Amino acid sequence: MSTFDSTKRLLPDILKEIINGQIQLPDFQRGWIWDDDHVRSLLISISRSFPVGAVMLLETGGSVNFQVRPIENIPVDKPLSKVELLVLDGQQRLTTLTQVLALNTTVKTRNDKGKSIERYYYFHIPTALEGYERLEESLIAVEPDRKLKNNFGRDIILDLSSRTRECQQMYFPCSEILNSDAWEEALQEYAPENFSQYMKFRKEILSAFRNYQLPIIKLTKETSKEAVCLVFEKVNTGGVPLSVFELMTATYAADGYNLRDDWFGSTIRKVESRNTRLTKEPVLEEVETTDYLQAISMLHTLEKRNRDIAAGKEGKQLSPVSAKRIAILNLPLGAYLKWADQVESGFLLAAKFLRKECFMFARDLPYRTQLAPLAAVLSVLKERWLEPRIYSKLAQWYWCGVLGELYGGAVETRIANDVDELLLWIENDKEVPRTISEAAFQPDRLDRLTSRLSAAYKGINILVLREGAQDFFWKANIRELGSESIDLDIHHIFPQAWCEYNNIPYKVYNSIVNKTPISYKANRMIGGIAPSKYLEKIQKHEQVLLDDVQMNSILESHLISSTEMRADDFINFYQDRKNKLLCLIEKVMKKAAISIPITDDYETT
Repeated sequence: MSTFDSTKRLLPDILKEIINGQIQLPDFQRGWIWDDDHVRSLLISISRSFPVGAVMLLETGGSVNFQVRPIENIPVDKPLSKVELLVLDGQQRLTTLTQVLALNTTVKTRNDKGKSIERYYYFHIPTALEGYERLEESLIAVEPDRKLKNNFGRDIILDLSSRTRECQQMYFPCSEILNSDAWEEALQEYAPENFSQYMKFRKEILSAFRNYQLPIIKLTKETSKEAVCLVFEKVNTGGVPLSVFELMTATYAADGYNLRDDWFGSTIRKVESRNTRLTKEPVLEEVETTDYLQAISMLHTLEKRNRDIAAGKEGKQLSPVSAKRIAILNLPLGAYLKWADQVESGFLLAAKFLRKECFMFARDLPYRTQLAPLAAVLSVLKERWLEPRIYSKLAQWYWCGVLGELYGGAVETRIANDVDELLLWIENDKEVPRTISEAAFQPDRLDRLTSRLSAAYKGINILVLREGAQDFFWKANIRELGSESIDLDIHHIFPQAWCEYNNIPYKVYNSIVNKTPISYKANRMIGGIAPSKYLEKIQKHEQVLLDDVQMNSILESHLISSTEMRADDFINFYQDRKNKLLCLIEKVMKKAAISIPITDDYETT
């Protein structure tokens, strides 16, 4: 079944329906933003009968029920007609034409610097009749007092403040293009000698507007909400992509619920936002509306699935647990209200879980996408998540996702499976989630981990910190230093300059095996010298004063062999630390990681 048809309609008819309220905007549409240049360009194009692109409209009355609003500046002092069509594409063009041609008010636009201005638009009839090449010159815009000025507004060069002046100077107001009866009567009264010239203008220019056929693509009311969202994003490639949250906001608003206020708050209604409450947790600072809606969607669809199971349904009859866009778009308001507070609590529990795993800030998180399934599961478990057996399973699942690097790209299917399977596994040890069974860490991955944006890179760095790594200079636990805003970063253990001087390949010395979190102060003291030299330099610093045993203890807290460091033995240091990191990875994933010997590529000359 076709979900759309295409046709052409007269421009005046479309504008009439906009004025009457039969055509309006879905609430997710952003505001009118065209500037004066765009307004002029559109008017000239139509005056020359040039194509200006199709307009896409959506029939109302179907399952897609959005909150609507009139096109900007439409008077609302009288009741509007029942909304029949919604503008999906063409808002800027239709708003422009409505303001200029169908309303006897100033056009609220912007100048080339983005400053808000108000203008009336006129055609100078004699100039317009000199040929198409002078049409642009014939179109002028004047300020709200209908005067054109220069010299910073001190000199008036054109005064159109009365109908008499318009007629005598032959400036035709664009607001009367579609119906010029009143202007023609005034012209016959005030400047009848100009009437024949005006009639030629009416035939050549005004008729172009009045007879303009606007291409229309109309989506039928059978079109799904997901299709509306996708179509809108495809046709609005120049704007900001439409989010699921904006669509849901427009949908719930039609039922009298303000989702935007619920998430972002409202000073007018004195509503504290969920976003504010969540982002008080530093590790949740980057939580997005999509994460929150996905968690609710997964719990709602999981509930439906459990009902199906209780009813004896099997296989394809079972409702799928889903975090996909279509599932979120089909989320009823009642389901949102049922789960909203519980999911908020789940995210706050997720923050506590992550702190226990040593993730303190949003920038530390390997995957933000792992938050939604974690929060959904904790929403169900509540205080049970702290039970040692359950906590152990949660931690294994989390680290398998991180170090198996399973949460990059499109993950809607994985996170939905994880919520379902993780909850089953918590109750039944035999039901191991796929994220755990599929996760694998290849030892040579350590040799290739160089980007600090990599999920595994971030995860391994946190594991080292979790082991109690102490700073080379400050001696304190690096996690404590981080909370006190000491400048920390990940730096080379064997310095880059030393490695290059000793012909160690870049791909080797730049891997995570040769990096560890230390303070800026310590890194400055390391410089580019050999480890044996910089260790001695640090130990003898008047603010440090460490003996070998104490310094060796700090090195070991980073899984660094003090023996190889003091001997400047990069090859054995590299292999030893790689093995220790693999053991750490094996411990949290609860899966074997088999070490491999260093190849000739890693040998120095």
